[in-house]
Amino acid sequence: MDFGLSEEQEMIVETVRAFVETEIYPHENEVERSGIVPLGLGDEIRRKCIDLGFYACNFPEEVGGAGLDHVTFTLVERELGRGSLGLTVFFGRPSGILMACEGEQRERYLLPAVRGEKIDALAITEPDAGSDMRGMKCAARRDGGDFVLNGTKHFISHADVADFVIVFAATGEEETPKVIKKKITAFLVDRGTPGFEILKGYDSVSHRGYHNCTLNFTDCRIPEAQVLGEVHRGFDIANQWLYGTRLTVAATCVGRARRVFDLALPYAAERKQFGKPIGANQGVSFKLADMITEIDAADWLTLAAAWQVDAGRPADRQIASAKLYASEMLARVTDEAIQIFGGMGLMDDLPLARFWRDARVERIWDGTSEIQRHIISRDLLRPLGA
Repeated sequence: MDFGLSEEQEMIVETVRAFVETEIYPHENEVERSGIVPLGLGDEIRRKCIDLGFYACNFPEEVGGAGLDHVTFTLVERELGRGSLGLTVFFGRPSGILMACEGEQRERYLLPAVRGEKIDALAITEPDAGSDMRGMKCAARRDGGDFVLNGTKHFISHADVADFVIVFAATGEEETPKVIKKKITAFLVDRGTPGFEILKGYDSVSHRGYHNCTLNFTDCRIPEAQVLGEVHRGFDIANQWLYGTRLTVAATCVGRARRVFDLALPYAAERKQFGKPIGANQGVSFKLADMITEIDAADWLTLAAAWQVDAGRPADRQIASAKLYASEMLARVTDEAIQIFGGMGLMDDLPLARFWRDARVERIWDGTSEIQRHIISRDLLRPLGA
């Protein structure tokens, strides 16, 4: 077992961390205050990422990506996690689902997304269908050589800056021994398509500047050529690629927790009360011990899950464990960091309150903690017939 990073991985970690510190950190306070990332700033971050050679680093070399393995890409996401999500979203990592593009779709969607010429967004969640993807009401019916899409999606991240959206919609039903399930199909829908409306979403306490949107489809006509993958097989495509987003959540949680810890540790060593550093008191020093232990555990759990994927082994349970533990770890670490800082921890002069608020959504999106526990327990019990 080799837990060390290669020279190339060390270089990548240092490069991405330096990028975040120089190109992201200086703009965070203004984005937090205004809740807006100026388009010019987003374009500048994207251009610099392209110049650095990291844009679409999660895609294989044959389509123009950097071809990073899952472990190395997870290291990239960990370092990006140190920065504001509203800004790091422009450090482009298009959805891996686009690898399902075929024929003309590659020239129209996949390759421009990899080159940074187009931005995609993923639309699955609905007001009445979150964890239960099969419960979606957004539906598409055949009409000649087209599909006509009607319905609503919400909580759709960064759709406000996207050039096209990957939309999942019900296109039929199938009977199973237990229930009737909806058949799901994925569609590539361009911004500006008649009947497709992108609206401002909800104001959130988490990740200001990283906007969620509501999408309305009213008799939106989509040519069959814009079906991604096969008709009725959208659920399979989603399951094939969503593991990557859960690894991303786990990795970014580790990155944020390390940044928080890097603030709390020197403060505990320097801040004096009753004539000695507060870190000399077990009430504080033991918090630091627990924090770093949990951070390291989440880090190794996440990297081990990524290694499992690279090894071609089943990794659903390992990924679910990493996402579950890292997201819940971040909540505990940010809360303890604020406790160490006392009242100052809640002031806008420090980023701790922002990380504390941002941490809350990590246990919800890309599969709630309850869904992750379901995946883990199902993996354990099914072989035993339970």
